[in-house]
Amino acid sequence: MTAVLPKFYPAGLVVLATLLLSGCSGLTPVLSLPSPTPTQPLPSTPSETPLPLALSVNGEGITQAEFNAELARYQAALGKTANLEQATKAVQDDLIDNLLLEQGAQGYKFSVDEALLDSRIAALTAQLGSANALTAWESAHGYSDESFRQSLRREIASAWMRDQIIASVPTTAEQVHIKQILLYNADDAQSVLAKLQAGADFNALAAQYDPVGQGDMGWFPRGYLPEPAIETAAFALQVGQYSAVIQTQVGYHILLLLERDPARPLSPDALLTLQQNAVQAWLTQRRQESTITPAP
Repeated sequence: MTAVLPKFYPAGLVVLATLLLSGCSGLTPVLSLPSPTPTQPLPSTPSETPLPLALSVNGEGITQAEFNAELARYQAALGKTANLEQATKAVQDDLIDNLLLEQGAQGYKFSVDEALLDSRIAALTAQLGSANALTAWESAHGYSDESFRQSLRREIASAWMRDQIIASVPTTAEQVHIKQILLYNADDAQSVLAKLQAGADFNALAAQYDPVGQGDMGWFPRGYLPEPAIETAAFALQVGQYSAVIQTQVGYHILLLLERDPARPLSPDALLTLQQNAVQAWLTQRRQESTITPAP
Protein backbone atom coordinates (compact mmCIF):
# COMPACT_ATOMS: atom_id res chain seq x y z
CA MET A 1 0.00 0.00 0.00
CA THR A 2 1.41 3.42 -0.91
CA ALA A 3 0.90 5.99 1.78
CA VAL A 4 -0.78 9.24 0.87
CA LEU A 5 1.36 12.17 1.85
CA PRO A 6 -0.27 15.21 3.45
CA LYS A 7 -0.55 18.43 1.52
CA PHE A 8 2.58 19.73 3.24
CA TYR A 9 5.45 17.56 4.35
CA PRO A 10 8.28 19.02 6.48
CA ALA A 11 10.98 20.23 4.14
CA GLY A 12 13.72 18.13 5.71
CA LEU A 13 11.83 14.87 6.17
CA VAL A 14 10.52 14.84 2.62
CA VAL A 15 13.93 13.60 1.49
CA LEU A 16 13.54 10.58 3.76
CA ALA A 17 9.81 10.00 3.38
CA THR A 18 10.12 6.81 1.36
CA LEU A 19 12.04 4.98 4.07
CA LEU A 20 9.89 6.46 6.80
CA LEU A 21 6.59 5.38 5.29
CA SER A 22 7.72 2.05 3.90
CA GLY A 23 7.57 0.48 7.34
CA CYS A 24 3.86 1.14 7.67
CA SER A 25 2.59 -1.25 5.00
CA GLY A 26 0.72 -4.51 5.32
CA LEU A 27 -1.96 -3.18 7.64
CA THR A 28 -5.31 -4.75 8.36
CA PRO A 29 -8.16 -2.64 6.87
CA VAL A 30 -10.00 -0.57 9.42
CA LEU A 31 -13.70 -0.03 8.80
CA SER A 32 -14.48 2.06 11.88
CA LEU A 33 -11.94 4.65 12.87
CA PRO A 34 -11.83 5.94 16.45
CA SER A 35 -11.92 9.52 17.61
CA PRO A 36 -8.52 10.87 18.58
CA THR A 37 -7.46 10.33 22.15
CA PRO A 38 -6.38 13.69 23.60
CA THR A 39 -2.87 13.78 24.94
CA GLN A 40 -2.90 15.59 28.25
CA PRO A 41 0.06 17.89 28.94
CA LEU A 42 2.26 17.03 31.89
CA PRO A 43 1.46 19.11 34.99
CA SER A 44 3.99 21.82 35.60
CA THR A 45 5.57 22.63 38.92
CA PRO A 46 5.41 26.18 40.30
CA SER A 47 9.08 26.69 39.45
CA GLU A 48 8.64 25.88 35.76
CA THR A 49 8.13 28.58 33.16
CA PRO A 50 5.78 27.34 30.41
CA LEU A 51 7.29 27.47 26.94
CA PRO A 52 5.39 29.71 24.49
CA LEU A 53 3.10 27.64 22.26
CA ALA A 54 2.40 28.24 18.59
CA LEU A 55 -0.66 25.98 18.64
CA SER A 56 -2.37 23.28 20.68
CA VAL A 57 -4.43 20.27 19.55
CA ASN A 58 -6.49 18.50 22.21
CA GLY A 59 -4.10 19.72 24.87
CA GLU A 60 -0.95 18.72 23.01
CA GLY A 61 1.14 21.74 22.15
CA ILE A 62 3.68 22.73 19.53
CA THR A 63 6.16 25.19 20.95
CA GLN A 64 6.89 28.41 19.14
CA ALA A 65 10.50 27.29 18.74
CA GLU A 66 9.45 24.04 17.03
CA PHE A 67 7.00 25.90 14.82
CA ASN A 68 9.63 28.46 13.81
CA ALA A 69 12.06 25.68 12.92
CA GLU A 70 9.47 23.95 10.70
CA LEU A 71 8.61 27.27 9.08
CA ALA A 72 12.27 27.97 8.36
CA ARG A 73 12.67 24.54 6.74
CA TYR A 74 9.57 25.09 4.63
CA GLN A 75 10.73 28.53 3.48
CA ALA A 76 14.20 27.20 2.70
CA ALA A 77 12.67 24.46 0.53
CA LEU A 78 10.60 27.00 -1.43
CA GLY A 79 13.40 29.56 -1.70
CA LYS A 80 12.56 33.04 -2.92
CA THR A 81 9.05 31.97 -3.95
CA ALA A 82 8.01 31.56 -0.31
CA ASN A 83 5.22 33.85 0.85
CA LEU A 84 5.39 34.26 4.64
CA GLU A 85 1.63 34.31 5.22
CA GLN A 86 0.99 31.31 2.97
CA ALA A 87 3.98 29.42 4.38
CA THR A 88 2.84 30.04 7.95
CA LYS A 89 -0.65 28.76 7.13
CA ALA A 90 0.74 25.67 5.36
CA VAL A 91 3.04 24.77 8.26
CA GLN A 92 0.28 25.37 10.82
CA ASP A 93 -2.20 23.20 8.90
CA ASP A 94 0.28 20.38 8.46
CA LEU A 95 1.34 20.35 12.11
CA ILE A 96 -2.32 20.24 13.15
CA ASP A 97 -3.02 17.40 10.71
CA ASN A 98 -0.01 15.42 11.89
CA LEU A 99 -0.97 15.87 15.53
CA LEU A 100 -4.50 14.68 14.78
CA LEU A 101 -3.16 11.65 12.92
CA GLU A 102 -0.70 10.89 15.71
CA GLN A 103 -3.50 11.11 18.27
CA GLY A 104 -5.60 8.83 16.07
CA ALA A 105 -2.76 6.29 16.15
CA GLN A 106 -2.70 6.57 19.94
CA GLY A 107 -6.41 5.68 19.89
CA TYR A 108 -5.36 2.36 18.36
CA LYS A 109 -2.71 1.94 21.07
CA PHE A 110 -0.01 2.37 18.44
CA SER A 111 3.08 4.00 19.86
CA VAL A 112 6.55 4.67 18.55
CA ASP A 113 8.82 3.15 21.16
CA GLU A 114 12.56 3.68 21.32
CA ALA A 115 13.27 0.37 19.57
CA LEU A 116 11.13 1.31 16.55
CA LEU A 117 12.57 4.82 16.45
CA ASP A 118 16.14 3.51 16.66
CA SER A 119 15.47 1.03 13.85
CA ARG A 120 14.19 3.81 11.57
CA ILE A 121 17.16 6.01 12.39
CA ALA A 122 19.48 3.08 11.69
CA ALA A 123 17.81 2.66 8.28
CA LEU A 124 18.21 6.37 7.54
CA THR A 125 21.83 6.22 8.65
CA ALA A 126 22.46 3.31 6.30
CA GLN A 127 20.80 5.18 3.44
CA LEU A 128 22.98 8.25 4.01
CA GLY A 129 26.11 6.20 4.53
CA SER A 130 27.18 6.97 8.10
CA ALA A 131 26.14 8.44 11.43
CA ASN A 132 28.22 11.52 10.63
CA ALA A 133 26.30 11.97 7.38
CA LEU A 134 23.00 11.83 9.27
CA THR A 135 24.29 14.37 11.81
CA ALA A 136 25.37 16.65 8.97
CA TRP A 137 21.96 16.24 7.30
CA GLU A 138 20.18 17.12 10.56
CA SER A 139 22.33 20.21 10.99
CA ALA A 140 21.80 21.32 7.38
CA HIS A 141 18.02 21.11 7.89
CA GLY A 142 17.92 22.85 11.27
CA TYR A 143 17.48 19.78 13.49
CA SER A 144 19.13 18.83 16.73
CA ASP A 145 19.29 15.14 17.57
CA GLU A 146 16.40 15.62 20.01
CA SER A 147 14.17 17.63 17.67
CA PHE A 148 14.84 15.21 14.81
CA ARG A 149 13.82 12.23 16.93
CA GLN A 150 10.67 14.07 18.04
CA SER A 151 9.73 14.99 14.47
CA LEU A 152 10.48 11.49 13.19
CA ARG A 153 8.42 9.94 15.99
CA ARG A 154 5.42 12.06 15.02
CA GLU A 155 5.82 11.31 11.31
CA ILE A 156 5.98 7.56 11.93
CA ALA A 157 2.78 7.65 13.97
CA SER A 158 0.91 9.92 11.56
CA ALA A 159 2.02 7.80 8.58
CA TRP A 160 0.74 4.68 10.38
CA MET A 161 -2.64 6.32 10.90
CA ARG A 162 -2.81 7.46 7.28
CA ASP A 163 -2.21 3.88 6.20
CA GLN A 164 -5.03 2.71 8.45
CA ILE A 165 -7.42 5.17 6.79
CA ILE A 166 -6.17 4.23 3.33
CA ALA A 167 -6.60 0.54 4.05
CA SER A 168 -10.29 1.12 4.84
CA VAL A 169 -11.01 2.26 1.26
CA PRO A 170 -12.49 -0.60 -0.81
CA THR A 171 -10.75 -1.47 -4.07
CA THR A 172 -14.08 -1.86 -5.89
CA ALA A 173 -17.00 0.56 -6.18
CA GLU A 174 -20.12 1.28 -8.17
CA GLN A 175 -18.99 2.93 -11.40
CA VAL A 176 -20.51 4.33 -14.56
CA HIS A 177 -19.19 4.46 -18.11
CA ILE A 178 -20.04 7.83 -19.61
CA LYS A 179 -19.82 9.44 -23.01
CA GLN A 180 -20.23 13.21 -23.28
CA ILE A 181 -20.73 16.01 -25.74
CA LEU A 182 -18.77 19.02 -24.48
CA LEU A 183 -19.54 22.49 -25.79
CA TYR A 184 -18.32 25.93 -24.82
CA ASN A 185 -21.35 28.18 -24.97
CA ALA A 186 -24.93 27.82 -23.82
CA ASP A 187 -26.55 28.38 -27.20
CA ASP A 188 -24.59 25.58 -28.88
CA ALA A 189 -25.38 23.25 -25.99
CA GLN A 190 -29.09 23.92 -26.22
CA SER A 191 -28.97 23.46 -29.99
CA VAL A 192 -27.30 20.05 -29.63
CA LEU A 193 -29.79 19.04 -26.94
CA ALA A 194 -32.65 19.96 -29.28
CA LYS A 195 -31.11 17.76 -32.01
CA LEU A 196 -30.91 14.84 -29.59
CA GLN A 197 -34.51 15.35 -28.58
CA ALA A 198 -35.45 15.35 -32.26
CA GLY A 199 -33.82 11.94 -32.72
CA ALA A 200 -30.19 12.73 -33.65
CA ASP A 201 -27.60 10.04 -32.86
CA PHE A 202 -25.62 10.82 -29.70
CA ASN A 203 -22.52 8.93 -30.84
CA ALA A 204 -22.38 10.81 -34.14
CA LEU A 205 -22.67 14.18 -32.40
CA ALA A 206 -20.05 13.19 -29.81
CA ALA A 207 -17.65 12.24 -32.60
CA GLN A 208 -18.36 15.54 -34.37
CA TYR A 209 -17.32 17.58 -31.33
CA ASP A 210 -14.52 15.23 -30.23
CA PRO A 211 -13.07 13.41 -33.27
CA VAL A 212 -10.16 11.94 -31.26
CA GLY A 213 -11.78 10.63 -28.08
CA GLN A 214 -15.34 10.37 -29.38
CA GLY A 215 -16.46 11.95 -26.09
CA ASP A 216 -15.66 8.80 -24.09
CA MET A 217 -15.03 9.67 -20.42
CA GLY A 218 -14.40 6.06 -19.42
CA TRP A 219 -15.42 4.52 -16.10
CA PHE A 220 -15.44 6.44 -12.82
CA PRO A 221 -16.83 6.08 -9.27
CA ARG A 222 -18.46 8.68 -7.06
CA GLY A 223 -15.94 11.05 -5.53
CA TYR A 224 -13.48 10.88 -8.42
CA LEU A 225 -14.29 13.78 -10.74
CA PRO A 226 -13.45 17.37 -9.76
CA GLU A 227 -16.93 18.48 -10.87
CA PRO A 228 -19.60 17.02 -8.53
CA ALA A 229 -22.40 18.13 -10.89
CA ILE A 230 -21.11 15.73 -13.55
CA GLU A 231 -21.07 12.80 -11.12
CA THR A 232 -24.52 13.61 -9.76
CA ALA A 233 -26.02 13.70 -13.23
CA ALA A 234 -24.12 10.62 -14.42
CA PHE A 235 -25.24 8.39 -11.57
CA ALA A 236 -28.85 9.55 -11.93
CA LEU A 237 -29.06 8.28 -15.53
CA GLN A 238 -30.37 4.94 -16.75
CA VAL A 239 -28.34 2.98 -19.32
CA GLY A 240 -28.95 4.51 -22.75
CA GLN A 241 -30.33 7.74 -21.29
CA TYR A 242 -28.77 11.18 -21.90
CA SER A 243 -28.81 14.13 -19.54
CA ALA A 244 -29.89 17.72 -19.77
CA VAL A 245 -27.19 20.36 -20.29
CA ILE A 246 -24.85 20.56 -17.29
CA GLN A 247 -22.81 23.72 -16.84
CA THR A 248 -19.38 23.53 -15.18
CA GLN A 249 -16.25 25.65 -15.14
CA VAL A 250 -15.05 23.63 -18.14
CA GLY A 251 -18.09 24.23 -20.32
CA TYR A 252 -21.49 22.72 -21.11
CA HIS A 253 -21.87 18.94 -20.96
CA ILE A 254 -24.47 16.49 -22.18
CA LEU A 255 -23.90 12.97 -20.84
CA LEU A 256 -24.90 9.54 -22.07
CA LEU A 257 -24.76 6.53 -19.74
CA LEU A 258 -23.26 3.59 -21.63
CA GLU A 259 -22.83 1.06 -18.79
CA ARG A 260 -23.13 0.72 -15.02
CA ASP A 261 -21.29 -1.75 -12.77
CA PRO A 262 -22.20 -2.03 -9.07
CA ALA A 263 -18.77 -3.40 -8.03
CA ARG A 264 -16.09 -2.61 -10.60
CA PRO A 265 -12.39 -2.68 -9.62
CA LEU A 266 -11.03 0.84 -9.26
CA SER A 267 -8.30 2.05 -11.58
CA PRO A 268 -5.04 2.96 -9.79
CA ASP A 269 -5.74 6.66 -10.28
CA ALA A 270 -9.33 6.40 -9.01
CA LEU A 271 -8.22 4.36 -5.99
CA LEU A 272 -5.54 6.92 -5.14
CA THR A 273 -8.08 9.75 -5.42
CA LEU A 274 -10.55 7.99 -3.13
CA GLN A 275 -7.76 7.25 -0.64
CA GLN A 276 -6.76 10.92 -0.60
CA ASN A 277 -10.41 11.88 -0.16
CA ALA A 278 -10.71 9.44 2.76
CA VAL A 279 -7.69 10.91 4.55
CA GLN A 280 -9.00 14.44 4.04
CA ALA A 281 -12.50 13.48 5.22
CA TRP A 282 -11.01 11.87 8.34
CA LEU A 283 -8.99 14.99 9.10
CA THR A 284 -11.98 17.27 8.50
CA GLN A 285 -14.10 15.25 10.92
CA ARG A 286 -11.37 15.19 13.56
CA ARG A 287 -10.85 18.94 13.26
CA GLN A 288 -14.55 19.44 13.94
CA GLU A 289 -14.38 17.18 17.00
CA SER A 290 -11.12 18.57 18.40
CA THR A 291 -10.04 21.55 20.43
CA ILE A 292 -7.52 23.43 18.32
CA THR A 293 -6.05 26.70 19.50
CA PRO A 294 -3.59 28.32 17.12
CA ALA A 295 -1.71 31.27 18.60
CA PRO A 296 -3.24 34.65 17.77
